[in-house]
Amino acid sequence: MERKDTDKLSFVLSNAAECTVLLKKSGQFPLDKPGKIAAYGAGLRYTIKGGTGSGEVNSKETFTIEQGLERAGFIIASKSWLDAYDEVRRKAKKQFIKDLKAQAKAKHENAIMYSMGKTMKEPDHNLEITKVCDTAIYVVSRNSGEGSDREVLEGDVKLSKSEIRDILLLNKIYDRFMLVLNVGGVVDLSPVMEVKDILLLSQLGTDCGAVLADILLGKQNPSGKLSTTWAEIKEYSAEGTFGDWNDNRYKEGIYVGYRYFDTFKKTALFPFGFGLSYTTFETKVSDVKANKDTLTCEVLVKNTGSCSGKEVVQVYLSVPEDKLDQPYQQLVCYAKTPLLERNAECRLEMSFRLSDFASYDEESESYVLEKGRYVIRVGNSSVDTKIAAVAILEETVTTLKTRNCLGKPDFTDIKSEHSEPLPIPEGIVTFTLTADDFEKREVFFDNEVSVDSRIKNLTDEELSYMQIGNFDPNAKGLSIIGNAATHLAGAAGETTSQLVNKGIRPLIMADGPAGIRISLKYYEEGEKQYDAGNKGMMPESMLEMMGPVTAFIAKLIVGGKKIPRNAVIKEHSATMIPIGTAIAQSFNTELAEALGDIVGEEMEKFGVHLWLAPALNIHRSILCGRNFEYYSEDPLVSGEVAAAITRGVQKHKGCGTTIKHYAANNAETNRYCNNSQVSERAMREIYLRGFDICIRKSQPKAVMTSYNLLNGIHTSEHKGLIEDVLRGEFGFKGIVMTDWVMTIMTSSKSKYRNALSDEVAKAGGELFMPGTKKDYERVLKALKDGTLSRKQLEINASRLIRTIDEFYADRR
Repeated sequence: MERKDTDKLSFVLSNAAECTVLLKKSGQFPLDKPGKIAAYGAGLRYTIKGGTGSGEVNSKETFTIEQGLERAGFIIASKSWLDAYDEVRRKAKKQFIKDLKAQAKAKHENAIMYSMGKTMKEPDHNLEITKVCDTAIYVVSRNSGEGSDREVLEGDVKLSKSEIRDILLLNKIYDRFMLVLNVGGVVDLSPVMEVKDILLLSQLGTDCGAVLADILLGKQNPSGKLSTTWAEIKEYSAEGTFGDWNDNRYKEGIYVGYRYFDTFKKTALFPFGFGLSYTTFETKVSDVKANKDTLTCEVLVKNTGSCSGKEVVQVYLSVPEDKLDQPYQQLVCYAKTPLLERNAECRLEMSFRLSDFASYDEESESYVLEKGRYVIRVGNSSVDTKIAAVAILEETVTTLKTRNCLGKPDFTDIKSEHSEPLPIPEGIVTFTLTADDFEKREVFFDNEVSVDSRIKNLTDEELSYMQIGNFDPNAKGLSIIGNAATHLAGAAGETTSQLVNKGIRPLIMADGPAGIRISLKYYEEGEKQYDAGNKGMMPESMLEMMGPVTAFIAKLIVGGKKIPRNAVIKEHSATMIPIGTAIAQSFNTELAEALGDIVGEEMEKFGVHLWLAPALNIHRSILCGRNFEYYSEDPLVSGEVAAAITRGVQKHKGCGTTIKHYAANNAETNRYCNNSQVSERAMREIYLRGFDICIRKSQPKAVMTSYNLLNGIHTSEHKGLIEDVLRGEFGFKGIVMTDWVMTIMTSSKSKYRNALSDEVAKAGGELFMPGTKKDYERVLKALKDGTLSRKQLEINASRLIRTIDEFYADRR
């Protein structure tokens, strides 16, 4: 959609209901007008706008749900309960901080680093609830973030006893009651499924309350669909491991999310792709066509309800089982209608190439489509589809010949039992395809890369500087997010400034993914900017947890600079967009592109070249602490949304995205040194496919590798992952950087070491970030020793300098 509104925040708020999911409805909502409302739950005053860590954006104003409702004209009739809950919360927070410090001390760990990502569980209480008006809501709130995973405990993944008691009571005493979920990930709702109205509001940025008010009043109609399966905790797959300190075994293979639920006949509370509306829709497949291996479904959608709304139509594919086992179905394309008025209808046309969904055969080292029957299903969730067409492939086809290069885990993936194909209803369109209908490719490896003539003239020292992020050899403290850049206060980092005299200028990088993260207050010294918020850009949540004394120490650790007396304090702020999962729930790539456009506009304004986003790792487990900033359990949704956001950003001159975290970064426990053990097939079909889609559809300027290891090798040091797959197969043309590697974060309990700058260079990674003097010296020593070839560094530097040229040429 074209973003015509010049007020960026207004645009976000007026479209945010597309990111919300109506899970249950009784017909009691929307309301006719604002009035008295009984509002309960932590989310009223402790609203979560987005997750912790990189998910934080420094906006000038933020509003709680309570404030948003009152600004919309609602009168909160439960103030006494909210005031009493404040005291419960205050005491619980005090105890939480005390316990956190004690735990860190007992484990002999730095309290600041130990606290990263950890959030307080919802406290239990005995506050009384009585009926005070005709309408009530209860807002469940959950926070999470980088550095710590979620737990299957009451007050986290599970509802607390107090929440269950109060939600059920409100549902009983109020005829008009809505449960609202201000959460970034799945919460087990099985104890409260008798509630008749449930809204997944999600975390939408700076003013969730304004969006909720619009939804309650019918000014916006929820039109999102779940991008992850919501189920009772016991229904999720127990195959493989999650949260192990050293090794996580992805034994479930390709059976992730709805692929597992559908194939192994597990029941979800709310399945993948599910979402209701205030109105109703009727969908009918009007035609299915085939052009070689491209299949196109035409679907007629009619609004049969009483108000305007949008619907999402989803197309799934069931693949024949021969040599390879297969999930029951997989999503292959989807589309969202425009806003349909009552009785209005529209025609959607959705196409996909069968070859894009070929399976990976490790034995033949190739992607194949096995002979047999390919069933196309159309519907509005993974459990509500009808067969629309069948394609018969007469012989097995190899669509891409490549090679195994990702290593082997110490186990074999689980397999589904072969099941008899379901009967096809009469009158279903059937196509017959042959090998001639498919394009066949082969990947050629170890291709020669040209070296830029300017690089040939650099000394070994200068060449080594190019491999490392910009650093001040005289700086005290750590170089991390917020102080690793000097041209923009609070930016994440920069490429080297040591070679400006050679015409090689730095690229400025800002964190994401909810908007560009820069300092709200800053001052200037010459061409440099410094944070003036006295927080050293430490995450707000961490500072709040640890208190003023620890916050002061934290500021020193990250190299906080004393503000000069004569400094002129200035301000700049950025627009916060909804969390990644919420954007994916919109199932609207046009909206995602428009949100990327907002970010790109602000990057251009503040001089940012690379945005360290979008993040598109798979929701392998609902326990991952960073799921809020990732999109989905499905790689197609992840890739399509990331590509759309990238297109929006890269419309702007000299602006690029950095898709991350490449790859298999699906947990936060010991994230710097954890080894993800994954089969070649699962990596290619689940964890890499989204990156492939994003690169083919938008060609982002950069890729950030993940902290973790893949089958025993750090992803940033993995030549097969970087050169063979990313560049050779996916056709990536940009630069590859590490995530922000810091040795202080390495635990003595780790079985594996942290990533090393010279090993990253050997693997074809252009940038080791954020960069320190030791990282630089390590590269230079390896170059002098001959363990790192000058030719490899010249190739890396050539790719980087060409990218720098592109950015600065665009901004002339």
